[in-house]
Amino acid sequence: MYSELFCQSHYSFLTGASSPAQLVTTASFLGYEALAITDECSVAGVVRAYAEITQQKLPIKLIVGSYFRFDDALSFVLLCPNNAAYTELCRIITNARRRSQKGEYQLAEWDLRTIRHCIFIWLPNTQEEKNNYWATWLTSQPNIKTYVGAQRLLDGYDHHRFATYTQLQEKFEFPVVACTGVLMHHVDNLPLQHVLHATQAHTQVSKLGRAALSNAERSLRTVSKLKKLFPEKWISNAIDVARGCVFSLAELRYQYPSELIPEGASPTTYLRERVEAGIKVRFPDGLTDALRVLIEKELSLIREQEYEYFFLTIYDIVQFAKARKILYQGRGSAANSIVCYCLEITAVDPRQINVLFERFISKERNEPPDIDVDFEHQRREEIIQYIYEKYGRERTAIA
Repeated sequence: MYSELFCQSHYSFLTGASSPAQLVTTASFLGYEALAITDECSVAGVVRAYAEITQQKLPIKLIVGSYFRFDDALSFVLLCPNNAAYTELCRIITNARRRSQKGEYQLAEWDLRTIRHCIFIWLPNTQEEKNNYWATWLTSQPNIKTYVGAQRLLDGYDHHRFATYTQLQEKFEFPVVACTGVLMHHVDNLPLQHVLHATQAHTQVSKLGRAALSNAERSLRTVSKLKKLFPEKWISNAIDVARGCVFSLAELRYQYPSELIPEGASPTTYLRERVEAGIKVRFPDGLTDALRVLIEKELSLIREQEYEYFFLTIYDIVQFAKARKILYQGRGSAANSIVCYCLEITAVDPRQINVLFERFISKERNEPPDIDVDFEHQRREEIIQYIYEKYGRERTAIA
């Protein structure tokens, strides 16, 4: 068995020469137990990799991570063993990107000092002075779980690399894990990688010289070959690290702002409270038994799917519009919801049509419903500014 902990897809622009789908498919074919997609300061590639594994039912674990370079003196990979680590990784990427212009990133030492959950795989160079500095620094950070990532590239420099890995292991007691630094799923993509590299360097392939990859060892290699290239312990360590990474993108759920719910209330109780208040407005003469059954059915499914925050978010916005006398209209399949009618999101009286709630929400789709609300265009900016003010510009975006 083998688990690759360092692999860049073509979402590491002008570096990776294979798609995430090609990488996970090939790794699965080769018998890898796990593959980490670690694009540079990005988690873009893991989404496509996850989709391919899910759709094709590939027997391989996807590990979420990212590769970073810090001041040209430190290269490392961060892996996500759990959800807290994923949150931490996204925070580091966001801050690094915000410090630079588009397409670039800039890490700060603060980013490194605040690592608590991610697994840190250090990719040392062969410069002893710099390695000793960073080894000492990492040793002084007890919250950073550090491994040394060992590469075997058959380019004439492996004996220098292995001497470095062994020294760091013996002197600083960092465990060593085998990794390749994959840039392509197959050796045939080496010419493409050369073209990408030349494009990045603003030169021709023929002028790359020694800067170009001298061979295709940064492709996905067979397990039998990897076992010949690395000590058994280093491969075993990599497998152990991979097995400790249990985070999956399937765990992710949209997290709605807590400001929507009054203190002491739950999303379920507050939504019901708002619906009951809306019933008195929409049905002043009272509900029929049939309408009450439909309302309870909708609320039950909303609670089961945990969509309360979604409805309350829209409710809050339309109540602001109503208070400011801004014209608005909910439309589309939301007209099939009596709850939307009671929350004054839509204006279609369910007594006048045959509502079909399943057109709006169904367990089979397993995704939040689509609620479209149109506001009078002359005053739409008031709605946008209200959302910015309520949730903050750092948590608000126009799509």
